[in-house]
Amino acid sequence: QVQLVESGGGSVQAGESLRLSCAASGNIFSVDDIAWHRQGPRKQRELVAHLLGDNTTLYADDVKGRFTVSRGDAQTIGFLQMSDLQPEDTFKYYCYAGLRFRSGGRTYHFWGQGTQVTVSS
Repeated sequence: QVQLVESGGGSVQAGESLRLSCAASGNIFSVDDIAWHRQGPRKQRELVAHLLGDNTTLYADDVKGRFTVSRGDAQTIGFLQMSDLQPEDTFKYYCYAGLRFRSGGRTYHFWGQGTQVTVSS
């Protein structure tokens, strides 16, 4: 059973930074891709940042230049560095990762439970 657990969220003032982490349990062979999504109350979940298997990165327009997605190691598989946070960045942030469990095996995608980020002005 694989679980993704996000951490690093919290309440900050505008202009401050946070670093979200995504930890994975289970015997993982490799991480193909890792993404971060956000969701507000009564809103659809939307992509914030995506690090693809070839290390291409994609970002939502409003976070470009402020957020950076990166890979971690076997246990903490990825990070989202968030700088110059603004009140409009207030969301619950979710890790979404594509994992392989053996060499040449297929990729399975998993969601974490999310971590709340609240930015006040």
